[in-house]
Amino acid sequence: MTHETTDGRPGVGDTGRNRTTLIVGGGLAAVLLAVIGAAGGWVLAGDQQRPVAAPSGGTTSSTPVAQTSPPRERPTPTSTPSSSPMTSRPSGLTVPDLVGMDFEDAREELRDRGLGWQFVFGSGSSSSVLSTRPAPGTPVRRGVTVVVTVAGAAPPNEVPDLLGESCGEARNELVEDGFSPRYPTGRSGTVTAQQPTGGTIARWNDIVRIWCGRAPNEDESPPAL
Repeated sequence: MTHETTDGRPGVGDTGRNRTTLIVGGGLAAVLLAVIGAAGGWVLAGDQQRPVAAPSGGTTSSTPVAQTSPPRERPTPTSTPSSSPMTSRPSGLTVPDLVGMDFEDAREELRDRGLGWQFVFGSGSSSSVLSTRPAPGTPVRRGVTVVVTVAGAAPPNEVPDLLGESCGEARNELVEDGFSPRYPTGRSGTVTAQQPTGGTIARWNDIVRIWCGRAPNEDESPPAL
């Protein structure tokens, strides 16, 4: 049997072969499309996992970022200095009971204990101690001043002549006689002037000025008492 062509179209003999070619070609095309589709899906899936870079000047990614803060510095412990045995140990010194004593005897008692004194005089003629502050029996340290209240008025006393003495000697003599020294020109040198002058009758606790090292100027000289 021979194959014939009618009007330029293939005859019956070519029909089967052409169909086979079309089927094979179509199958290859379908496989190729499937491969391309799978590859494209993989590429798209990979792109979805990539972080999207923020545009310049835009906001940053919303993906949370763990932030770490620097460790806090612990305060350095400060050690409290231990108390010195000299200050923490009680001295055992107390204010003596001076009530009823003559104020000059009370002064000697305070001096023997290493304590200071300040007399507050009242009125009348009694020289006995009425009270003390701190009270008798109060624990104190050496050098503390005890205020002594005397029942009577301050007794009269003569001011010593201090000219030519060293400033320290003059100070001690005034304190011993019950006066309160003042130093207009300092505490060094010899006494060049004093006010009131030596031999003046004053009273206990009165102020006596002594000029040490140089003579007083006109502006420094106080009026006579």
